[in-house]
Amino acid sequence: MTPLTITVRDAATGPVLEIAGDLDHATAPELRRVMAGLTLTTGQLLVMDLAGLTFCDSSGISTLLMARNQAIEENGDIALAAVPANTARILRIVGLNQVFTIHPDVSAATTR
Repeated sequence: MTPLTITVRDAATGPVLEIAGDLDHATAPELRRVMAGLTLTTGQLLVMDLAGLTFCDSSGISTLLMARNQAIEENGDIALAAVPANTARILRIVGLNQVFTIHPDVSAATTR
């Protein structure tokens, strides 16, 4: 098991969360806590940089959906960046690649 680390930084488009390690049943509450302390202003884009994600189970996917719902409730939007192949495959299988905007990297996500 790889510990989860979450780094929050700002970009011109809004906050970027760099998520590394395992996002699973044991660690998903940590991302939920970070999201609870995060506020988007109208029109901001929340980017989740998943380049360092090593594992994501159904709890992790549910937490990404919770983050999406929060962003929309706050009149913002969300994008996933640098989604690892195994996680991208899961998103495709369950149809969430149609729900999330997915970019190859953070730079592409934060360029307007």
